[in-house]
Amino acid sequence: MHPDDVHPEAVHCDGPVKFRCADASETRAESMSATASTVRSFLLVEHSGPWGVDALRDARMPVGIGPELRERAAVTGTKVLLIRRPSKAARTHAGVRVFAAYAHHCEPWLETTVLDDLAGVHDLDLEALAAGRSAGLTPHREPVLAVCTHGRHDRCCAERGRPVAAGLAAAFPDETWEASHIGGDRFAGNLLVLPHGLYFGRLQPDTARGVARLLAAGEVDLDHLRGRSGLATPLQAAEAALRRHVDERRVNGVRFVSREVREGRTDAVFDVSGRRYAVTVSSSRGADLQKLTCDALRENPVMHHEVLEIRPL
Repeated sequence: MHPDDVHPEAVHCDGPVKFRCADASETRAESMSATASTVRSFLLVEHSGPWGVDALRDARMPVGIGPELRERAAVTGTKVLLIRRPSKAARTHAGVRVFAAYAHHCEPWLETTVLDDLAGVHDLDLEALAAGRSAGLTPHREPVLAVCTHGRHDRCCAERGRPVAAGLAAAFPDETWEASHIGGDRFAGNLLVLPHGLYFGRLQPDTARGVARLLAAGEVDLDHLRGRSGLATPLQAAEAALRRHVDERRVNGVRFVSREVREGRTDAVFDVSGRRYAVTVSSSRGADLQKLTCDALRENPVMHHEVLEIRPL
């Protein structure tokens, strides 16, 4: 068992079942739409673990590397994830695999290289990556399927994520990685697909393989889609609703064109096969409070996005 894998007892000594944020989210039938992290630049760094609670703070990396990555991530707006192969997957390289991805909503790209060791991250150009320019690595054509298995961060990510990662790796061994916290613990098992920045949630091993097979065919599984990270959350809601409205499942079949935002309302324009549609979304913070992680100390409100209108232009 990996040190980051967490399988605490399901019942306390006094009887009550421990809270699981993913179970609670499913019980209240919470929508997953428009819950992807809003970020375009990603850096994935191979590190077998353990990752601790906060990967860049707690992982056992050479002195100074974790703080440096945290600082550069904050400055550039880059999401830095630690990755590793699922436990039964064979390593195919020496050194440290890294991926740099820019999840632009229309023109995403992915690059990779293998560093001699972790010290090589000092030379990675995160400033260029955050600006949408090449980080100077080798273009990578195959997708990265990154499953959150960060159990020290949240128990649901280990309990639900690790079976998903293992199941995906059995069918897609070269593309599948375990990843540190990607966001949205209560939707575990969570999958991030790069370079598109597509987030999928509430996956089981079989449904995850289905998502990956559809992606390989150039299509999106709308039933498990959380959103596209290169778009703000109201636009994620708009894209998902428009896809269902016109039954468009091709990954690149819907393209964001423009938006106007005022007083909690977003008026967006998308292109679908040369035809434009206007989508209006109302966004508000819900009055209902929820525990968003297994170990949350308090309940928090959740943003709600309501699609008010879809009309052709």
